[in-house]
Amino acid sequence: MNKNTLEPLYKFLIENREFNKKVQSKYYKSIMSHQEQSSDKAISLLYKISNTQSQPRIDNLARFYTSICNDKYSTKSFSAFVKKVSNKNSNLYIDLFLGMKGQDGWGEKTAALFVKSVYHAHNGNYDENFSFWSDAPKTIKEKDKLKLPVDTVINRIFKEIGLPKPTFSKTNKILSENYNGDEIEVWDDLWFWGFITQKGSGVDRNIEWNENKYWSLEDTDKNKSEILKIESKANKFIKLLKTVISLIDVSVVRVITLVAGLGNNDIFVVPNSTSSTPNNSSVAVAFDL
Repeated sequence: MNKNTLEPLYKFLIENREFNKKVQSKYYKSIMSHQEQSSDKAISLLYKISNTQSQPRIDNLARFYTSICNDKYSTKSFSAFVKKVSNKNSNLYIDLFLGMKGQDGWGEKTAALFVKSVYHAHNGNYDENFSFWSDAPKTIKEKDKLKLPVDTVINRIFKEIGLPKPTFSKTNKILSENYNGDEIEVWDDLWFWGFITQKGSGVDRNIEWNENKYWSLEDTDKNKSEILKIESKANKFIKLLKTVISLIDVSVVRVITLVAGLGNNDIFVVPNSTSSTPNNSSVAVAFDL
């Protein structure tokens, strides 16, 4: 999968950043607004993120929180927390991720979600009251990187656009090969648009506008006019997916020898119907031999 496949989606995300940002802002406000101390904000965020897991491992998480809450110094600064979880003297988000994913009760997705949230709280694009570590980097340095919090929603989209059996690692590898720095953070918006345009369960769920899922998100705007606006954008997102899929679903075979009078550079196309998006189609050209 190359950048040409990803770029239309990336452009859509860039052009529509405002919608997910509103949701994220309300979410962070619900976590940070009632906390004054930096340590309390950090711990509150940790609890909220770990509880996004569908099946949290309570016993393991209890060991993690016991360790953190008994060492309040570790949550007073970014570098101190990275040292706590990774045993490294570092000021990089990638080291925070690597340290967190190895903690009791945490995994790759929740570690990436926590790191992304820390970055949001400190990159200057959200309310300054959300920040809690004065030494947290405000940008992604050249030697640093973010990981996308990939889950079933995002993997469903990447499967749809041609990535076989997508996983956290495979999806992040594709993105890191084509995007870097703050560009990876833009892809976090994909979850919002993917979540509200999927019906069903597992990796084969249908791609369609799902207003019920929109309503299930606590921090979305429930104003009717705003919902209509987002529905319109969501349908554009679906249409964009279909456009990308239609290009992938057609396999181009170059004819090496002359076939029925065709030249060496002539081509024909054969359908490769792997998409489960409703109404998807591809075009096949038949030759009379």
